[in-house]
Amino acid sequence: MAAIIAYFSRGDENYVGGVIKTLAVGNTEVAANILQKLTGAEIFKLQPVQEYSKDYNECIAQAQADQRRGARPELKDYPNGLDGYDTVYLGYPNYWGTMPMAVFTFLEHFDFSGKTIFPFCTHEGSGMGHSESDIRRLCPNAEVKKGLALRGGSIHYSEPEIKRWLEEKE
Repeated sequence: MAAIIAYFSRGDENYVGGVIKTLAVGNTEVAANILQKLTGAEIFKLQPVQEYSKDYNECIAQAQADQRRGARPELKDYPNGLDGYDTVYLGYPNYWGTMPMAVFTFLEHFDFSGKTIFPFCTHEGSGMGHSESDIRRLCPNAEVKKGLALRGGSIHYSEPEIKRWLEEKE
């Protein structure tokens, strides 16, 4: 069986190392690409139809409002199915202690029964938050493994950490 990397990531203005920086590529996308290089897994970017603002402060306000109302933003596209995959690497930035609501949309779209989910997130100090328990709640018939929390500010140097995480799972 095969693996897929499904991830949500956002470039533009981001909080990195204590300052607002404009990123051409979001930190989670950088991590997903490193993971793809190391595993050879297929890769799929989760993209909401209504994208978050490029402005950092507006983005976090939108993300928090989505979370408060339990929004399930419509996605532009989905993988054709998950039947051919036994492993799902699920990547996202930590938004307000969990995943962006677009990731909830993705998880509720498919049946993850019998799948193994390896969550990974990028953050600037908040770690995994309660995202792992949220994934377990949304995917009760999947095996959710210990996630990997990566500092966004040092994401370009995270390959050894990602490699260790992959070795631990074997």
